Amino acid sequence: MAQSFPTGRRAILRKILIDLAFMGVIGVTLALIGPFGSFQDPLATRLIVWVGFAYIGYALYSPIDVLAQKIAPALALPVWAVRIAGVLLSSIPMAIVVWVLPRVPDRLRMPDASQALENYFYVATIGGMITVLFTMGQRSAPQPQAPLAEGDVRAPVVPDAPRFLDRLPPEIGTDLLALEMEDHYVRAHTALGSELVLMRLGDAIAELDGIEGRQVHRSWWVARDAVEEVRREGRNIRLALSGGIEAPVSRNRAAELKQAGWL
Repeated sequence: MAQSFPTGRRAILRKILIDLAFMGVIGVTLALIGPFGSFQDPLATRLIVWVGFAYIGYALYSPIDVLAQKIAPALALPVWAVRIAGVLLSSIPMAIVVWVLPRVPDRLRMPDASQALENYFYVATIGGMITVLFTMGQRSAPQPQAPLAEGDVRAPVVPDAPRFLDRLPPEIGTDLLALEMEDHYVRAHTALGSELVLMRLGDAIAELDGIEGRQVHRSWWVARDAVEEVRREGRNIRLALSGGIEAPVSRNRAAELKQAGWL
C-alpha cells in the first residue's frame, strides 16, 4: 500500500510539470509570432513578457475546471457554462497584468474605456483559445501508469477493466481514490482530480469489480490503497486519503472495517 502513495503524488507532480512545459511552449511561440504589435520589441523582451503571461495565465485559468465541477451542481448549471464564466472572470485580472507588465513605470498609464475593453477582449480570446487547446492536449495525452514493483510483469493488455472507469474523462485518469455521493451524482476522486457522474453510489460501486475497496459511509466508498492515515476524534473516525481527501467512517461500519484490517 505504501508504494501507491508516492506514485499518486508523482502523477500529480508529473501533470503539473507537463502543464508548465506546455505553457512554456505556448509562451515561446507567441513571443516568436509577436502578436498585438509586440513584434517590434526585442526578442529577449518578447520572451520574458509572453512566457511570463503564459505562466501567470496558467495560475489564473488552471483552477477553473476543478471549481466548475464543484460549483455547477450547486447552481444546477452545466459544467461548460461555469467554465465559460470562469474564463471571463479570470480574464479580468489577466487583462490588468497584460496592460501593466509590458509597461515600465515611466510609461504606465491608465487605459481609457475603449482601450480597457479592447485589451480585455484580446485577453479573453487568447485565454479561451489556450484553455481549449490545453484541454484537448490533456484529453489526448496518455495517462501515467504506476511503475512496476521488482519482479512484477505488466500484462500487455488489461482485460475487463472496471466499467465505472469508462465513465471518467481522460484528464483525471483512472487511479481511483474514492467515490463521494452528492445529491443525485457520484463524485469520483482520482489522483489527478475529480469528476461528477450522474448515477447512484450503489450502482457505481457495483461497477468497481477488480478494485479493492469498501463503502465506509452511506455517502462514501474508499479504495484500500488510498488510505494514508486513520484519524480519531473521540468516537468519530475519518480516513485521510492521498490528495488531501478525508472520508468519514460511519459507526455501524467501524467494526467491519476493523475486522478487515482497515482500522
